[in-house]
Amino acid sequence: MVKIYYDKCVVCESCINDCFFKALSNQDSKIIVDNDKCRNCGHCIAICPQNAVECVDLDMNEVKEYNKEEFYIEDEKILNFIKFRRSTRRFKDQKIKRDEIEKIIEAGRFTPTGGNSQGVSYIVVEDKLREITKLGLETLNSLGEDILSTENIDQNLIRYANNWTTGYKKYLENPNDDTYLFFNAKTIVLLTSNSPVDAALAASNMELMANAMGVGVCFSGYFVRAVNSNKEIRDVLGMEEDQKVQVCMIMGYPDMEYFRTVPRNKAKVRFI
Repeated sequence: MVKIYYDKCVVCESCINDCFFKALSNQDSKIIVDNDKCRNCGHCIAICPQNAVECVDLDMNEVKEYNKEEFYIEDEKILNFIKFRRSTRRFKDQKIKRDEIEKIIEAGRFTPTGGNSQGVSYIVVEDKLREITKLGLETLNSLGEDILSTENIDQNLIRYANNWTTGYKKYLENPNDDTYLFFNAKTIVLLTSNSPVDAALAASNMELMANAMGVGVCFSGYFVRAVNSNKEIRDVLGMEEDQKVQVCMIMGYPDMEYFRTVPRNKAKVRFI
């Protein structure tokens, strides 16, 4: 719920003009809030020049005043940082520090969501990683066998199916060896949401934060498929019935060093 401090408000209407949900109006030279329309997006807090707005449902201690020295990043530095990031598949044999994981999740928490739903949740898996590795590989092996037994199936699916069945056989031969699923990382973070877009946006910001902190990340679409196909995995993770994993982030301290960026295909762009 939004509260206006009228002793500070000068009725400049900046909040009204910036409110996408039309929850604010000027009635008799007084800003009135329709909290039934309000989605707690915080635009009114951010834009008020008098700091006269508060959201009583949220922690206002999180609000920071903008100053260019602490907030501004040059565009070329951002672009170079994005170009230099790599998917990490070789990790040191150590867990990520808890406060570092929490900071990475903060980057996800402050990522925009559709309609300010803030509907992305996070499951950090460490102690049960070996258990869900076994269940995940078993699940993918079964899915792979089903695909390989089906006639006239897409060649890309056959390639995946072969990876899954071959990887499972290798796991059975040596369960303690590296697997294609998590690459022996010590931490994975699962993002659950009803919206794949919201989860993907949060994960993208989290990866950039992780890289800035020296933590490597790789995304596992394989495990997303496995966890959403197997109730036993979901039970181990303590997931609610209506939760759906949209993103799986494998995390750890990189056991390698890169020295340069890599080339990419030219962007396909049309200006019309």
